Amino acid sequence: MGNRMTCMQIKDLKGAFACGSKKEMNRSSSMKKLVSEKEKLCQISQRFESFIINRIVSTRSKPRRSLSDPSSNDKQVPIFLENIETKKVILVHGEGLGAWCWYKIVPMMEEAGMHPVALDLAGSGANNCININNITSLEDYSKPLMNYLGSLAGDEKVILVGHSCGGATISYAMEKYPNKISKAIFLCATMVNNGQRPFDPFAQELGSAELFLKESQNLLYGNGKERPPTGLMLEKDQIKSLYFNHCSSKDIALASMSMRAVPLAPMIEKLKLTTENYGTVKRFFIQTADDNILRLQIQEEIVQKNPPHGVYKIKGSDHSPFFSKPRSLNKILLEIAQL
Repeated sequence: MGNRMTCMQIKDLKGAFACGSKKEMNRSSSMKKLVSEKEKLCQISQRFESFIINRIVSTRSKPRRSLSDPSSNDKQVPIFLENIETKKVILVHGEGLGAWCWYKIVPMMEEAGMHPVALDLAGSGANNCININNITSLEDYSKPLMNYLGSLAGDEKVILVGHSCGGATISYAMEKYPNKISKAIFLCATMVNNGQRPFDPFAQELGSAELFLKESQNLLYGNGKERPPTGLMLEKDQIKSLYFNHCSSKDIALASMSMRAVPLAPMIEKLKLTTENYGTVKRFFIQTADDNILRLQIQEEIVQKNPPHGVYKIKGSDHSPFFSKPRSLNKILLEIAQL
């Protein structure tokens, strides 16, 4: 009996030990599985993290599909470049300025996939091939643009953008090369009618052309006082208050150092525009709401007297939106390009 009991206890112990050993083994196996699963999760997490980082980096390095002004509440405009007639945009500066004034717009347009070209008109910017005292007509002044349009191959077309008195230059180009121009965009510009002068829209601010030529203290007489004035040069304070009232101090400094005298003859020449040429090109006008030299009221009158295909407005912009509101301007230019 005792021996049997002993044997049974030993067997039971052996069974219990074996059972315990199996449980321990199962626990050990479960632990190993947990560790293995944790390692897998860790690897997956690391891969996912790496994937996200790579996505962020690649997204930052790609050009954006839409651009908007951070200070604006407007929705972003999708860009569908495959649907537009031309990607080439010719940027024509206004009086006294040069190709340099588009320095913020050019990279933005390039980022969107467009091909902007900023030109220096005769006697402007870096163009020193002619002295402003020898510029006696709008034809002389506009030659760089005319030469460019004349060099375009076959049926190639461009979009013209003219700022301020650059509106007269692109109007002249529309009359000479209507088949080369897809659209013309007048940026707070002199969009005049046939028989008008580029100076006329400024008359409310500066007085009539005749009165201005008699009384202005800013005229230049490059060919002598006994002969008609050849140019106009505004003072630094005038430039700041009239053209750059919402611009940064850096941009004002750049303009003050870079602006050149304005050739006078192109501003007081009457334009000859016909419906057969000028009238066949689609025109768009961009208004600048806080403009001190071409006030919004004057811009409204320009649009009413010579209605374009579309009118846009940049709120909070002075006469130089390429400085004060570059993103808003770029957004509108891209939108018009897609029409």
